[in-house]
Amino acid sequence: MSDRLAGRTAVVTGAGTGIGRGIAERFAAEGASVVVAGLDAAQCDEVAAAIRAAHGGRAIGFAGNLSELGAAERLRDAALAEFGSVDVLVNNAGGGVILPSLEHTEETLQRTIDNNLWTTLRCTLAFIPPMLERGYGRLVNVGAESVRNGLDAHAIYNAAKGGVHAMMSGFSREFSAQGLTFNTVAPSYVAQNRPAAVPETKGPAARLSTVRERAIELIPMGRAATVADVAAAVLFLASEEAGFITGQVLSVNGGSSMQ
Repeated sequence: MSDRLAGRTAVVTGAGTGIGRGIAERFAAEGASVVVAGLDAAQCDEVAAAIRAAHGGRAIGFAGNLSELGAAERLRDAALAEFGSVDVLVNNAGGGVILPSLEHTEETLQRTIDNNLWTTLRCTLAFIPPMLERGYGRLVNVGAESVRNGLDAHAIYNAAKGGVHAMMSGFSREFSAQGLTFNTVAPSYVAQNRPAAVPETKGPAARLSTVRERAIELIPMGRAATVADVAAAVLFLASEEAGFITGQVLSVNGGSSMQ
């Protein structure tokens, strides 16, 4: 590792497992102090403890539902109280219900929008002011390549993730001249211990398997993305090297969508 984030503090949401955990661990390996945020307090504390043990750095856990009003501000305040400043925000928290559009209910629609769009919007709005005060910030979202490739049964999920992609161009126009950058990493299907979006339990179990198979069929490289693939892209956009990159969607997709 190269200490690309030495002296920086990063907040990573959805970091108790999967992609978020991989990002938090990669950041710590690159010298960052890390706030590990997620829904499950025990998971977040375990990840933070593992980071401290493996890298000798500083890490704390934070538990809360970031789609709820006030939770993003509590996360921001906890990070500032512990570390004094935040240089990097990674909006990874998400997850939704994957169903054909007409099979969604009001509850599954709301859950999918809340978990993906509202968490990202609220956290971004909470962290912009202290970053503006310091004149520095890297804000990176984890979006979805399905927004571009139109993967089966993803229309509602894509509505939420498409909003995540779009908001960053608007924020970039407003705040990039003041030292902040806003970008999104959009992975294709990622091989991890849990699906990125949870299938509705009333649907047939075979449906999600079929969607996964179709997602991998779309990838010319012939494999799913890995957590490490995604973490490397997020790290780049969070680093000094990406200082002139803002308002962009970086696809980590093995070629499933091109140009």
